[in-house]
Amino acid sequence: MQIEESTEQVLLKDDFNNEILKDYRIAVTSRECSLLGRREVLTGKAKFGIFGDGKELPQLAWARAFKKGDWRSGYYRDQTFMMAIGELSVEQFFAGLYANTDIEQEPMSAGRQMGGHFTTHSLNEDGSWKSLKNQKNSSADISPTAAQMPRLLGLAQASKVFRNSTVIAEDNPFSDHGNEVAWGTIGNASTSEGHFWETFNAAGVLQVPMVISVWDDDYGISVHARHQTTKENISKIQAGFQRDENDPGYELFEVEGWNYPELVATYEKAGAIAREEHVPIMIHVQELTQPQGHSTSGSHERYKDEERLNWERAHDCNKQFRNWIIENGIATDEDLTALEKEIKKEVREGKKAAWDSYLRPIVGKRNEIMPILEAIANASPNKNFIEPIIADLKSQKDLMSKELLEGVRSILRMTLKESNAHLDQAKKWLKDYLEEQHHNYGSKLYSDSKWSVFNIDPVTPTYADDAEMVDARLIMRDNFDALFSKYPEMLIFGEDAGTIGDVNQGLEGMQEKYGELRVSDTGIREATILGQGIGMAMRGLRPIAEIQYLDYLLYCLQLMSDDLATVQYRTAGKQKAPLIIRTRGHRLEGIWHSGSPMGGIINLVRGIHVLVPRNMTQAAGFYNTLMEADEPALVVECLNGYRLKEKMPANLGAFKTPIGKVELMKEGTDLTIVSYGSTLRLVMDAAELLQTVEIDVEVIDAQSLLPFDVSNDIVKSVEKTNRLLVVDEDVPGGASAYILNEIISKQDAWRYLDSKPQCLTAKEHRPAYGTDGDYFSKPSVDDIFDRVYDIMHEARPDKYVKN
Repeated sequence: MQIEESTEQVLLKDDFNNEILKDYRIAVTSRECSLLGRREVLTGKAKFGIFGDGKELPQLAWARAFKKGDWRSGYYRDQTFMMAIGELSVEQFFAGLYANTDIEQEPMSAGRQMGGHFTTHSLNEDGSWKSLKNQKNSSADISPTAAQMPRLLGLAQASKVFRNSTVIAEDNPFSDHGNEVAWGTIGNASTSEGHFWETFNAAGVLQVPMVISVWDDDYGISVHARHQTTKENISKIQAGFQRDENDPGYELFEVEGWNYPELVATYEKAGAIAREEHVPIMIHVQELTQPQGHSTSGSHERYKDEERLNWERAHDCNKQFRNWIIENGIATDEDLTALEKEIKKEVREGKKAAWDSYLRPIVGKRNEIMPILEAIANASPNKNFIEPIIADLKSQKDLMSKELLEGVRSILRMTLKESNAHLDQAKKWLKDYLEEQHHNYGSKLYSDSKWSVFNIDPVTPTYADDAEMVDARLIMRDNFDALFSKYPEMLIFGEDAGTIGDVNQGLEGMQEKYGELRVSDTGIREATILGQGIGMAMRGLRPIAEIQYLDYLLYCLQLMSDDLATVQYRTAGKQKAPLIIRTRGHRLEGIWHSGSPMGGIINLVRGIHVLVPRNMTQAAGFYNTLMEADEPALVVECLNGYRLKEKMPANLGAFKTPIGKVELMKEGTDLTIVSYGSTLRLVMDAAELLQTVEIDVEVIDAQSLLPFDVSNDIVKSVEKTNRLLVVDEDVPGGASAYILNEIISKQDAWRYLDSKPQCLTAKEHRPAYGTDGDYFSKPSVDDIFDRVYDIMHEARPDKYVKN
């Protein structure tokens, strides 16, 4: 007997079928974008393409498990996922390929990153936070392989903090009681990178709601998995991380990337476990393909044999999905063929609309300048040379801004000796257009919101009449205590930061008072310490990540440079990560704890403020300023300053050291010395000695290197003394060379110099161990005295006599 389906069953089936076909539409749309995107690169309209073809099906399953409030930290294959959660349209996909600088047209980076790098907007126009728990979130991608992993750890850890905090308000815009999952993606070959392994281990230790998807297509660019991974299988070698009834760890899943129902079931299960239990998970998605190879820079036929290529054609996830739909009676071949034809048309139209949108403002600028150029040509004796340039600009159908500007500047060069109103118009047009484009490509490296460090009013320390002289580390400790009370979202973590209160006891007693959630020890793993900070800062927390010594910053310098320093820039101001990095350095004896890489740091982390206080009161004031600001910063405390005596301020947590301002430490008339950090104390000692030979130097503390002397106060000193010496313990050509360039070139202090400006630095080698090693490796008081005396001898040999 045939049983008729009820109306409810029919409706449920219809809903199911519609959902399947919706997924198929997205898969085909994404694939068509990849195929057409490659052709756009080959035509020259786009510069480079790296696409998500072959990874569509698992991303559709993942999108079904992805909830509001969740976060993605992925890599450049995830376009299908972004389409599935409604954050990437066809036009936006192609706008990314064309590098459209309009954030409305290209919301991923406003043309600052190549296609395949995805983000969502965390900030309102004024730089304030949106309600992140009520939207689906993607942290801004970066290209370096596996570099998305440490940030993923922090995004997941934030959920743990929000779930367990007793002081953060429940109605905050960032989290719904910690119920959010952080989802990461990585290619199987990139699991060979150290960042993956460090993150994987740290997440197992911390037990955070993190799901890592490994897209496995057997290759890393052209290199097979046998050269990448032990046993050629990441699941096999991670099996020891599997949790059991005795030990916490991971849940590990394996699933074929072409098996739609299994993918959906796996991702639903993984999401539920991570969300409810706060357990890290890895999903190894195997048997995926890469139909167009790694990128537009080459063809995969060069390194895959015919057998492999045939296998990939048969196991293409979209093809397998199509077969499954037909086999299960969800749609017919004719239905799907008609749908595919419709999608191809939509993608072509979306591509054309994106290209037209890209060209429209350029065409507008050409229309503005053409009448002016024609008038210039008619009035110029070089008319015969100018007219071909104008004709070429008019004829170009796909004109770039670069080509338009090159033409205009070429004409202006031809008319350098001419003068008329039309030339003045052209020069103004050029100036305005260049300013507009420099803003399009160069803005938002630093915050311009009301929380910018430059909008935080400085507050000087105040002192009671009977203020005690104390070990300086107590100022740091008590100031942190005040900040923890003031900012419930603040937390600090690092090696030895928790139980013993850091190696110099600047956090003594803080874990006992505020709990392990807010003051915690970490493993010896600098990259993921930084990643924890980046991810948590992106989610509205105020982390301070402690790197024990300045030299150890090298372990995480790549992430500082490629990720943290570029967050605001690469999102055109739509995301921020106001992480404070705390470390200590300067004047310690020995190669590995010497604080020597400052020049490298300041030239690699533009976008992060680099602050170099000379004492702990200054340092505490920097932390107070930064906690009110919305920008990332590195604070380098003086390693030999914790036991020196300083007066205890009365307004702990409230006094604020200005950022980008220098401080005049001693007035003088003969020569200006600029230094910072621990070396500043040596300069002050040398200044006293120099007075015994009637040399009166002016001493200036730089205080911060990024930004540097925003008020141009040093040039005022040089104008008075006419001589300049920069003293630094970095290697030659390092931070001192940077400071010298800032003063001489940017502040134009060369105009006031009567003697050659000089730098006194450490030697090229790392500082040798021991007191004698330090004396012969870095500038001493004696070295400073001798260098200043030599400069003054050259200027006044009659007064400053040398034997």
